Amino acid sequence: MDEKKRGFIYSLYRIVRWFVWLFSPKYRLCGTEKIPNGECVIVGNHCHMYGPIEGELYTPGLHDVWCAGEMMHRKEVAAYAYRDFWSKKPKGIRWFYRILSHIITPLALLIFNNAHTIAVYHDARLKTTIRETVERLKAGSKIVIFPEHYTRHNNIVYDFQQNFVDIARFYYKNTGTCLKFVPMYLAPALKAVYFGEPVVFDADAPIASERKRICSALMDRITQIAVSLPEHTVIPYPNVSKKYYGKNLPLEDYTNETES
Repeated sequence: MDEKKRGFIYSLYRIVRWFVWLFSPKYRLCGTEKIPNGECVIVGNHCHMYGPIEGELYTPGLHDVWCAGEMMHRKEVAAYAYRDFWSKKPKGIRWFYRILSHIITPLALLIFNNAHTIAVYHDARLKTTIRETVERLKAGSKIVIFPEHYTRHNNIVYDFQQNFVDIARFYYKNTGTCLKFVPMYLAPALKAVYFGEPVVFDADAPIASERKRICSALMDRITQIAVSLPEHTVIPYPNVSKKYYGKNLPLEDYTNETES
């Protein structure tokens, strides 16, 4: 692609980005003093598309957002978008979202290939993702990750996919520095983003145990932030009907409610 065409595409992206900012929720950032200066990994709840939008528009300083690599390749966008965004919609209207997944392909390619993103894969290409992430960290970037998947953890978050913790192992090998993971709770209902105390990687511990420890600590801290806030609706990871959205009830209240 020549420079003139590349410049035009990037200018088009900037226009789209401005419209996204204009029409998306405006967030207050709370607890930013807990974010280390320079490189770190910020880990938050996905909240459908609110998470990636917030990560791109509101993360302080130099940053990059982990993004599904399928959203960057024309042949893969539609299938991935339908499966990940809309496959949980009521059966009677899924046909609409199948069509929509094809309609959004050009827009997805424009956004995800021009925003501050790092392509993430869950196959052998994960090594490339990790290597690029480490290089961005060494350049002083903050990495934003939304690692939830479809197994429910509690009424606030779904379980985290754990392999992102491997970033810290490779970063330590490259720099001798233990990476910090910052928990982030996104609450669109409150129009706010909350940051918690970081979890520090232990380079002397086995990586398998560190994956579990760090993910568990991050989910716990995100949950603690959420239940400490005024009552509000929590947007779950799956793109389900709003009638299934829950509240940020304390965990014991949530347990009692589900058992009644």
